[in-house]
Amino acid sequence: MAKVELKQPIVQEISENVKDAQSVVVVDYRGLTVDQDTKLRKELREAGVTYKVYKNTMMNFAFKGTDFESLAPVLEGPSAIAISKDDATAPARIVAKFAENAPALEIKAGVVEGTFYDAEGMKAIAKIPSRNELLSRLLGSLQSPMANFARVINQIAEKTPAAATAEAPAEAPAAEEAPAEA
Repeated sequence: MAKVELKQPIVQEISENVKDAQSVVVVDYRGLTVDQDTKLRKELREAGVTYKVYKNTMMNFAFKGTDFESLAPVLEGPSAIAISKDDATAPARIVAKFAENAPALEIKAGVVEGTFYDAEGMKAIAKIPSRNELLSRLLGSLQSPMANFARVINQIAEKTPAAATAEAPAEAPAAEEAPAEA
């Protein structure tokens, strides 16, 4: 079998993984211990992120003609890619958080929703909360004014019947006396 035929399935696998990806992050994993690498892979897997080590030439072939072609210049030395199809910020966020305790792990660059970011840009993206966290913050901020409004309306409603009942007996005898005099 020719070398090209052996490499074609790997290039095809990478192409399939990045086809519908929202983000791809390229990392340098040199210096990670086996235990650290295992923990990183577990965290990424739990977040729905695919993390794999491929040869740079294979990634170059797979990225040609895609939004991820701009990653070609950073594919030097040992490289791994983290791919997310659901949460665009998840790979950067998880890798950056993990790199705080494992300084050997380094983000080289990434593409998020079609835009290339260098290492510093990926660190900034890593600070963006997850989609679910942003939605919960939004709902919390919407819920607070509505809850306050409901409380005020409820207090007004509770006061109004009491005031109407206090006034009603005073008006009722006056109304009864008026027809008696007539």
